[in-house]
Amino acid sequence: MDSLVILVALAVGTAVAVLGLFLIINRRPRGNGELATLTGRLAQMADSQTAVQTQIAEQLQAQERLLAKAMEDRLEGFSKRVGDRLTETATKNQTALTDLRERLAVIDKAQQNLTELSGQMVGLQDILANKQARGAFGEIQLRDLVEAALPPSAYAFQATLKNGRRPDCLLQLPNPPGPIAIDAKFPLESYEALRAAGNDEGQAVPARRRFAQDLRRHVQDIAARYIIPGETAESALLFLPSEAVYAELHANFRAVVEESYKARVWIVSPTTLMATLNTVRAVLKDVRMREQAGIIQAEVAKMMQDVGRLDKRVNNLEAHFEHARRDILEIRTSSGKILRRGEKIGELELEEAEAEAALESTATAPAQITTH
Repeated sequence: MDSLVILVALAVGTAVAVLGLFLIINRRPRGNGELATLTGRLAQMADSQTAVQTQIAEQLQAQERLLAKAMEDRLEGFSKRVGDRLTETATKNQTALTDLRERLAVIDKAQQNLTELSGQMVGLQDILANKQARGAFGEIQLRDLVEAALPPSAYAFQATLKNGRRPDCLLQLPNPPGPIAIDAKFPLESYEALRAAGNDEGQAVPARRRFAQDLRRHVQDIAARYIIPGETAESALLFLPSEAVYAELHANFRAVVEESYKARVWIVSPTTLMATLNTVRAVLKDVRMREQAGIIQAEVAKMMQDVGRLDKRVNNLEAHFEHARRDILEIRTSSGKILRRGEKIGELELEEAEAEAALESTATAPAQITTH
């Protein structure tokens, strides 16, 4: 750029000089020779000006090409960065849309689950509103608890008593105490009315009265139907399939609960019934142990006889071992005597051999002397 400015300045200066000379020539009268000289100089200066302009044009074109290439490179880099940014933004947007679709799918599934749960709650409400359906619901829960806690021989469902009544479940316990009946039905309408009354005393008072009356009546019915002297135990169970109702009874209707105790009808919830069934299982186990006690005693007596015979045989074997030990000692005594006698015999033979050797040496000694 600096060289371009210098060239432009030189071109401008040359043009100014040429213009000045031209003006001077026009103002002053000259001869033909001088005019020719000036004309030649002007022609040279015009040629120089043309050359300078050509050089300036070439440099301007070169600078323009460099500038165009630089601008093209910068535009290309800028376009690449913009493209990369756009690609990155598109990728992020796609990822965000994918996550959004997944979350919407989860929300949709949760909405479906809530819809299904709402339908189930409506179904449960319909079940609890209907007496027969509510009784079936309680019986199913009772059946699950009993089957999970006791063996099949310890209970019977819908067993018929001598009076024609059929309790929901009959625990087969031996006498005493005898079979225990369980009823799984409960007057839930009065309880729902009590819940609906809330804090309104005008509705809560008659609702509590009705709830207590219905509960007393149901307890008396159970006592009359399922407690039969000589056939069942002296008590029965009223099963409530709701812990909330059980808590309400013991919290605000203690008088009714105490009356159920007097009628020997025990009110149980799922939790307390499970504890009761575990106690029943322990009782049944104890009864089976007592039933097997005679057999166990007989087997123990037989085992003691076997132990006595074993002891006798061990004593006999010990006597045989003692006799064998004595025989072995006697054999060792005899063998010791034999060894000692053999040693004595060996000593006698050794003495005889030594005597014979001495006699032989004595006999040969004079002969040797005579020879000398």
